[in-house]
Parts: sequence; structure tokens; C-alpha cells
Amino acid sequence: MTVKYTEDHEWLRMQGNIATVGITVHAQDALGDVVFVELPEVGATFVQKDTAGVVESVKAAADVYMPVSGTVTEVNEALRSDPSLANSDPLGTGWFFKVQLSDPAQLDALMDETSYAAFSENA
Repeated sequence: MTVKYTEDHEWLRMQGNIATVGITVHAQDALGDVVFVELPEVGATFVQKDTAGVVESVKAAADVYMPVSGTVTEVNEALRSDPSLANSDPLGTGWFFKVQLSDPAQLDALMDETSYAAFSENA
């Protein structure tokens, strides 16, 4: 399973042509305790870098950007009722949404885990 990362601190886990998207450990550490998430609508279409949602914490609010162009196929309803999942398991049960890619070539410009680790050390 391929995992990619963005400079905006989102991660994508690829399964076929569907990407599961969430925020990284670095992002949730910077935000602090997440208290609210706004998720996109299923069926909504976005282009890469569009604002797809919002995450609010006790410290700040931050946009969640669409890491690739595509159509939202599913959202994590559990996150709506328990936003703290973004803190307790950001790379697992704290995922935000799934998107069907319209341009898989966009993945080539995203970072792998090693590149993201080096990037986030300086972020």
C-alpha cells in the first residue's frame, strides 16, 4: 500500500484508484487537541489544493487541503462524533475522507515517508 504526504501535512494511503486522506502526526501535534472537524460532502469534486475541510483544535483552526484532484467517495462519520480520533490515531481510525483520483499522475509530486520526515523536521 503506497502512502504519500503533502507539504500541507496531509497523508494519502492508496488502494487502487482510491486514496484515504488524513492529517499527519506532525499536524495533529501542532494543532493540539482536536475538538471539531468539517468534512467534505460525498460526491463533491475538488481540484488539488482546494480546501476540502476544516479541523479545529483548542489552539487553532486549519484548513484540510485536497492533496489530489478527484471526487469524494466516503467520509469518516466516526470523526464527526469523536474528533479526538484525529489525535489518538491520525494515521488509522482518524482518517478524514476517501477520494477517487481523477489524475493519478499527481501522486508523483507528493513526498514519500522518508522525504516527509525530513521536511517535517524543518516545518
